[in-house]
Amino acid sequence: MPFDEAQKDIVLGHMRHLLENRDWPKTICPSEVARALSNNELTQLEAESWRDVMDDVRRLAFDLREDGEVEVLQKGVTLDQTVTADNVHGPIRIRARQR
Repeated sequence: MPFDEAQKDIVLGHMRHLLENRDWPKTICPSEVARALSNNELTQLEAESWRDVMDDVRRLAFDLREDGEVEVLQKGVTLDQTVTADNVHGPIRIRARQR
């Protein structure tokens, strides 16, 4: 079930915090975001563990990419717009856009 706005805000808050504290061109892993969630936040997200939110974290990373806030990478290469959360396979990394 997709997150509502309040649930998105919880995850995006962690994602943005991790990205703000990582110097460019360093990246974060979606699992870092999921693992940063407290037990209370996981309950709010209707999840039992951080693994339960991984697909949603990845999807939100691609939403931020669409908004121009981040880049999504795979094997060190920035993914182009044809690659989406629905058709990407394998591990991804997230990087704040260089300002």
